[in-house]
Amino acid sequence: MINVYTNRENYQYDLHALVKSFYPEHDVRVCAEQLLPRQTDKTVNKNIQEQDSTKQVIVHLADDSMKVVFDIDGRKEYSHTYENCTDVIKKECKLSLYQDLCDYTGKTLPWGNLTGIRPTKLAMGMVAEGKCDAEIAAWLKETHAVSDEKAQLSIDIARREKTILDRIHYEDGYSVYIGIPFCPTTCLYCSFTSYPIAAWRGRTGEYLQALFREIDFVAQAYRDKILDTIYIGGGTPTTLAAEELDQLLQYVHNSFDFGHVTELTVEAGRADSITREKLEALKRHGVTRISVNPQTMKDETLKYIGRQHTVEQVRDAFRLAREAGFDNINMDIILGLPGELEADVQNTIDEIVKLNPDSLTVHSLAVKRASRLSQWIEENGIETLRNTDSTMEIAQSGAYTLGMKPYYLYRQKNMSGNFENVGYAREGKYGIYNILIMEEKQTIVACGAGSVSKRVYPDGRIERSENVKDVAQYIERIGEMIERKRVLLED
Repeated sequence: MINVYTNRENYQYDLHALVKSFYPEHDVRVCAEQLLPRQTDKTVNKNIQEQDSTKQVIVHLADDSMKVVFDIDGRKEYSHTYENCTDVIKKECKLSLYQDLCDYTGKTLPWGNLTGIRPTKLAMGMVAEGKCDAEIAAWLKETHAVSDEKAQLSIDIARREKTILDRIHYEDGYSVYIGIPFCPTTCLYCSFTSYPIAAWRGRTGEYLQALFREIDFVAQAYRDKILDTIYIGGGTPTTLAAEELDQLLQYVHNSFDFGHVTELTVEAGRADSITREKLEALKRHGVTRISVNPQTMKDETLKYIGRQHTVEQVRDAFRLAREAGFDNINMDIILGLPGELEADVQNTIDEIVKLNPDSLTVHSLAVKRASRLSQWIEENGIETLRNTDSTMEIAQSGAYTLGMKPYYLYRQKNMSGNFENVGYAREGKYGIYNILIMEEKQTIVACGAGSVSKRVYPDGRIERSENVKDVAQYIERIGEMIERKRVLLED
């Protein structure tokens, strides 16, 4: 455990994220001055309580025994004084602390002191202001210590996103997410709302009926809005039977005006949920984009992380999708899975290049507290998760070999190697919904257990409405879920 003590209560979240980035193997706890435990080292209390907190931002790092683990210039505290106390802001404190942590640990982070999940939003804002690439890169480097490589990646993606999103109806439009919270099994790393389909066999119809009620409300409430994209995710939507997929997609078509819909995506996801009949149902209802997600092309790892399919099944599922007529197929992979080295990542990329998908989403493994992976790390150590510059470059090289370009990017807390998730695609095969959910430019109305709706106002303000995660509770309380949406969506 690393304890972080500060005299700035509203800095706690940012300090936690930054310190955790440097010490991923440790639990990190941040306490403001009034939360300091009585048993804290007297030096810590004295330094924090006696300093003029209007002029200084004070951060002290210590382990459980109060032994100092962070020492700047021989002092037993971290203290940075600002001449103009009224202008002390988080980004200044974070940059200063980041630079001192770099000096202390001897390492730097590719994204500098940025700890948010949407770093490209910064570049997007400056692109909208008409800034040139050199100006944006210099600002990212000077203000946030972002590396040259990541700054250029942000700029490339921001400009590509802007071109794609110029066709979207921001103020008078919306997109829809539909969640199917079932999977064949729950993967080691997963923290999404998903339930083993075996436990709900024979009862999925109850879920669909509740879902249809929510869809009815959304279609009516937004009948005067333009629908741009629909994304059916999960979980794994293709755990539903072929006839259930047919029923769901027919209901969606009957409910919404498809006159302006540019993209209808379904996460086919796992190879052990894909059949010819299901793919034919998707194609019959005009699905334009699907994902067949191996995560890795190593059988031993697939078994280890709890995916009950083989690499050969991935190949078969992909070929079935091509035979069904799909010309926009995405594949997801995860870098940093337990025990995988550069050679394993290279093999995965080589196998994917042979299949020749239309887009590739490269995820850096994120350690979620709600996943079984968190407990696994406690037992096996975080050092077994290896994501490096080399593995990222292997994946990028494979995407470029396939003629793809990066088009969206996001980060998560506690990511392996402190890297990012990047979506690559060929021209015209970009996942528009993926950009919308990351850049938060358009209202997204989400239906289903565990889904979150986000209403984006013209002034940039965003309000959210969450559905309960538990499937049984979602079914039982569907009226309440609809009422939450009514409050969110009403003018």
